[in-house]
Amino acid sequence: MTAGPLDRVLVLDISRALAGPIAAMMLGDMGARVIKVEAPGSGDDSRTWGPPFVGPEDDLQSTYFMSANRNKESIVVDLKTEFGRDALRRLVCRADVLIENMRPGAFDRLGFSAQALADLNPRLIVLSITGFGHDGPEGHRPGYDQIAQGEAGLMSVTGEHGGAPTRIGVPIADVLAGVHGAAGVSAALASREKTGRGMVVRTSLLAAAVSVHTFQGTKWTVGGEVAAPSGNHHPQIAPYGSFRCADGFVQIAVGSEQIWQRLAPLVGLDAADLRFATNTERVANQAALQDAIETSFADGTRSQVLASLEAAGIPAGAIRTLDEVYDWEQTRSQGLLIEVDHSLAGPIQLPGPALRMETPHGHSLVRSEHEAPPALGQHTERILAWLGIGRDQELTDDGEPEFAELPS
Repeated sequence: MTAGPLDRVLVLDISRALAGPIAAMMLGDMGARVIKVEAPGSGDDSRTWGPPFVGPEDDLQSTYFMSANRNKESIVVDLKTEFGRDALRRLVCRADVLIENMRPGAFDRLGFSAQALADLNPRLIVLSITGFGHDGPEGHRPGYDQIAQGEAGLMSVTGEHGGAPTRIGVPIADVLAGVHGAAGVSAALASREKTGRGMVVRTSLLAAAVSVHTFQGTKWTVGGEVAAPSGNHHPQIAPYGSFRCADGFVQIAVGSEQIWQRLAPLVGLDAADLRFATNTERVANQAALQDAIETSFADGTRSQVLASLEAAGIPAGAIRTLDEVYDWEQTRSQGLLIEVDHSLAGPIQLPGPALRMETPHGHSLVRSEHEAPPALGQHTERILAWLGIGRDQELTDDGEPEFAELPS
């Protein structure tokens, strides 16, 4: 089994819900040992999110939780008790990275301020993820993905032209906060090799959502125009979107004038037609352009249209349902579907990691095998024994920490 570039790196995942767990999972995919510290009772909130659930009726497992917690161990301790805090302190002393997503100040009140953590372990890297940032006038607010999508403007540019603001169909702010967090931790680990000291890495759902504005952001900040929803057609490139054919839709991306020169005769248009001669004119005349393309495609099936587009060198594709995506051989060839053996649900398939690392000769440098998401507390006794402490008191659930990043 290939260990991965982060082999021998120990990550403590104190977070719950999605952004923090995704960051921890990405580090685990790259070989880190990830210990997920969960509260007694139900553990991570996402363990209760469903249906669907799988596994035995008396211990159902959430498929939502499974999406962000592969390659982890689970220990249950109550951080409101001295026993739990002592266990965490011992873990901190051995760890390389700690990931938390409590509201600003909440982890401090448990006795784990940034300074306290550095005193325990000067080499520790702390990733702290909040909803709206760690300071500023609204830094105290809890973070929910959909609220972040709305507050950060993503919903204002999503949906049909002239329609209501629309939530993106996946928790994009959560996911990207996790991705940014994992990138920051990787940079901090590289920095530690030079300085010998850890640091605090910070990001938020707000920051992650704003980071994906790209051209929609500069449309306002530089161009002075406020973006609006444009449905399945790009607001600044044409033709670039979905087009109806006899049995469904195909998508086309004409990202250059060379591609337009190839597409125009295929759909019965003159590339030099003044209405469509440049991208600027095509954007201005999108409705007429869409009608012309769909008229050309009207008698062709999706497979026929895609075949003709591919033969002409036009970037194009289908719109797949998720079951089609996971059945697609190209998805499987990229390691994007993995098989693991869950302790309660048995053999299951999970979406796989997006990163591949190889030598110039093609030898993989990341995990070649993956571990199933853990059952709640599955590794508690083993980890406590490793820390040199026994369970000398009962775990209690006398209140839960104040987490900043909550349901998506």
